[in-house]
Amino acid sequence: MKLSSQIKPISYLKAHAAEIVRCLDEQREPLVITQNGEAKVVMQGIKSYEQTQDTLALLKILALGTRQIEEGKVQPAENVLKRLRERRGTH
Repeated sequence: MKLSSQIKPISYLKAHAAEIVRCLDEQREPLVITQNGEAKVVMQGIKSYEQTQDTLALLKILALGTRQIEEGKVQPAENVLKRLRERRGTH
């Protein structure tokens, strides 16, 4: 993702806040706000933020699964299915 076109100074934010909010709602790219030439804040539309959070949650689940595999905390699917069927009372 290239942010170079999405960098604005804080003075631009102050002068165009309503326009920025409207644009962020329509686009997926975040906006980087600078102060004194240094990046200080990233603004992101809510839909994009929610998608980012969903992606992070999936990545955490994947990392947890990978760690459990590496630690040997796995069982064959056949055993798990057998136990589930036994709990339900159907064999």
